[in-house]
Amino acid sequence: MHRFPKSLSNTRFVPTQLTLSLRQLNARSSSRCHPKSDNDDNIHRREDNQGAPLHLYKSKGQHILTNPRVLDSIVRKSHIKPTDTVLEIGPGTGNLTLRLLQASRKVVAVEIDKRMVEILHKRVAEKGFEDQFTVICKDALKTEFPQFDLVVANIPYGISSPLVAKLVYGDKPFRSATLLLQKEFARRLLANPGDSEFNRLAVNVKLVADVEFVMDVSKRDFVPCPKVDSSVVIIRPKAEIPHVNLDEWLAFTRTCFCKKNKTLGATLKAKRKVLELLGLSRTTCSTESAYNEHNYDCSNNAAAAGDDDEEVDSDEVDCYSSSCSETQLSVFKDKIIGVLKSGGFEAKRPSKLCNKELLHLLALFNQAGIYFHDQSKPRARDADNIELASAFSS
Repeated sequence: MHRFPKSLSNTRFVPTQLTLSLRQLNARSSSRCHPKSDNDDNIHRREDNQGAPLHLYKSKGQHILTNPRVLDSIVRKSHIKPTDTVLEIGPGTGNLTLRLLQASRKVVAVEIDKRMVEILHKRVAEKGFEDQFTVICKDALKTEFPQFDLVVANIPYGISSPLVAKLVYGDKPFRSATLLLQKEFARRLLANPGDSEFNRLAVNVKLVADVEFVMDVSKRDFVPCPKVDSSVVIIRPKAEIPHVNLDEWLAFTRTCFCKKNKTLGATLKAKRKVLELLGLSRTTCSTESAYNEHNYDCSNNAAAAGDDDEEVDSDEVDCYSSSCSETQLSVFKDKIIGVLKSGGFEAKRPSKLCNKELLHLLALFNQAGIYFHDQSKPRARDADNIELASAFSS
């Protein structure tokens, strides 16, 4: 048992790491949860010389899924074909990896922890899957993924938002992504208009993909045990996506969902917002030809979805204010109100609107010469931009 100095005896201590043997981290059977099977023993028995202790860091999201039934269900629900290449992100010690190798032609694992990479190689070699297995020892958010057919992964909680954004807005086509996520995050991802959890995350993901709930997973099925339960979801990219400028769409949803339960009329008639949109629309109209290209390039738009609480730069608003008269401001405000009224949106709240309605409203604004994104600014060329985190953190 750890002993701490007397000065810390009355202080609550939350460990940031946990030391366990590899034997404890392998997928195990629990009489409390499910019966033990010979097959589980054959797959997961470890050699004595591999029982060395391993430090797991909760702060890095290192929670190893050890329930065989859950692992088997994830693989089964993923509908892996024998010809598939599977991308696994954050494989840890390989409990899911070994099952994926049995079901697919090839597994490409992205793991940032070199200790885990060493363990993965040893376990894969024990089962004779070396020729089917590749490890990329890099940060999943910063590395370029190779071609793959589907994703199956227990994602570290801390990178859920940017990783989902990288997948659905990235330039690598894939059939589906079966992801084990923090339960609260999964609920937000699955939310529909009218749900209390409905948010910009769901709006932006569902523009380009469908999301299906698979099952909940207890926190007791992980080592070390996290504070919250998890859920498995499947994300499937849509065969057809709306013809919309994504920079404009992401800026528009940021504006709408900044106060998702406030009416659109109240949000868009605010003087600060009118000033912002007037400035953006002036700039955009001067570069109209560039805007009309409408080139849908997912890899160039993955970074623009912003936090719900993100506000426009105050210096930019001040600049807009000093360059326009009260008359111009009033005329432009009336223009905004006119668009809202024409579509019956003035008294509606973003939290109640589906993507079809939001797309229609955005089209009405653009047709009236009102824009939400500065088209004079160059697009982000890096699909792995760190702004991905704020893009889906709402």
